[in-house]
Amino acid sequence: MLKIFLVEDEIVVRQGIKNKVNWREHDLEFAGEASDGELAYPMIRNLKPDILITDIKMPFMDGLALSRLVKQEMPWIKIVILSGYDEFQYAKEAISIGVTDYLLKPITSAKILETILLIKKNVEEERAQQHMNLQYKLEMQENEDFQRQRFFSELVENDLSVPELIQKAKKLEIELSARSYNIILFKCYQNEEHIREPYSELVIQMEDQIQTNFSVRNHMILFRRPLEGWAILIKGSEREPAAAVTRRCIAELEDLFTGGQTPDYFIGVGMPVQRLQQISTSFDEASRAFAYRYIIGKNRTFFYNEISHAPFVQNSGLSLKTLDTSKIDKMIIDRFLKSGLYSDVLHFVDDYFENAGDEHLDSLLFRQYLAMDIHIGAAAFLDEIGIGKAALIERCGDLDRITDDLSSLEKTKAHIAAVLSCALQLRDQSANQKYHGLLSEAETFIQKNFQSENLSLNQVARSVNVSPTHFSTIFSQEKGITFIEYLTTVRMDKAKELLRCSSLKSSEIGYAVGYKDPHYFSYIFKKIQGCTPKEYRSGKNIGS
Repeated sequence: MLKIFLVEDEIVVRQGIKNKVNWREHDLEFAGEASDGELAYPMIRNLKPDILITDIKMPFMDGLALSRLVKQEMPWIKIVILSGYDEFQYAKEAISIGVTDYLLKPITSAKILETILLIKKNVEEERAQQHMNLQYKLEMQENEDFQRQRFFSELVENDLSVPELIQKAKKLEIELSARSYNIILFKCYQNEEHIREPYSELVIQMEDQIQTNFSVRNHMILFRRPLEGWAILIKGSEREPAAAVTRRCIAELEDLFTGGQTPDYFIGVGMPVQRLQQISTSFDEASRAFAYRYIIGKNRTFFYNEISHAPFVQNSGLSLKTLDTSKIDKMIIDRFLKSGLYSDVLHFVDDYFENAGDEHLDSLLFRQYLAMDIHIGAAAFLDEIGIGKAALIERCGDLDRITDDLSSLEKTKAHIAAVLSCALQLRDQSANQKYHGLLSEAETFIQKNFQSENLSLNQVARSVNVSPTHFSTIFSQEKGITFIEYLTTVRMDKAKELLRCSSLKSSEIGYAVGYKDPHYFSYIFKKIQGCTPKEYRSGKNIGS
């Protein structure tokens, strides 16, 4: 419903316009009136009408001066000038201000209504177009995010030729050509030890800041990795090689993560390479460095070339005198079991064993000790989260069978990788069951609040206490559609029900299902349903 405000110093004219037009019949609201521009201006600022009707000649402040002030502060307001002067200079000035229409007195209420209804139609069409542009932008953004994620996977998996990579990158408006490259992986989190990631305004604000800071960089190309944080493709030039750009990028990230109240973070840095098809090598090294977040803790930047020097236990012969057992931290395994990703298992095992030292790993006794420690830790973890160790024993065997798989270092690694993979798989299956409950809560929240035009992914994520990024990933994986697609479906189903089972106007139904603009509601309905709301109500789309 559009709001009308009238400014007219002649009380008879003002009362005639106000009372002789049936505003509500035409879905209009007469919001207020004033006798001159000076009195009207503060009222207009407060009421923010959609259409202003004003006389041109008034005491204290005339209609042109008022129009100029209103357009400067509230440019969306449509202005209709009433004038008893058929002078070109007035009309010319009104046009320069941006007045919508210029009507000569005397004027009938029918002419006023005709003009207002024409403006109303234009306003509604403008708003519908704005909504459509926003919807299109959201849909394109979702699609672009998905395409960028898929492109990054193709880039680091080295499955495509250089021409194919360059062609795909151009479609995403990414310039790949450079003299050298590197990969940086990083993540910010409130408390990564929770299996179900909590909603954190701090993390959301940081992610928004990351996107703002890195979304338009030529030499630092940002990619979102849904559950694994972020990646930045570093591009070096002859003047500034990839290693130098990497250092500059890390400095910027660390400034973000250490300035004021910020979430925890970890940054893993890969190896600079010279060719596009070597980016997979840089990514592998960055992934190994990034996996060290489970070993050395949070709030660190860890480089690929630090791996071989990372202390874990002393490099000496197997002896209780030389073995620093305090550095075999059970929390490392526990941390990985709680927050590790299936894709990190092999890197984690390599890093865990490499830090133990070659001399120790030559000992079967030491390998047995590590394997049993991890096996027991996995069993205890599964007990802790309510799954129980029986499933692990069934798949990987009991402790009495461990020695059969530890005859060499490679077999030991394979066995421990299998144990960890099994534990993560069981954890994720359990989490997925919990996600069903979470999604059920989210669906209930959507069903109760879909009438709100401002209902957003952030609001729904907050209602179930998970971050928007995490919720979006879970939702699309479990439902097979995006949040926006699901919300639109809910609204359209309710709209179809009201069209068939009520006498409400189409505009009223649109408002009832979350669309304040009737034109936009009709546009979305026709796009989804293949017919207008009116055609649907008349039965022209009976099959739906």
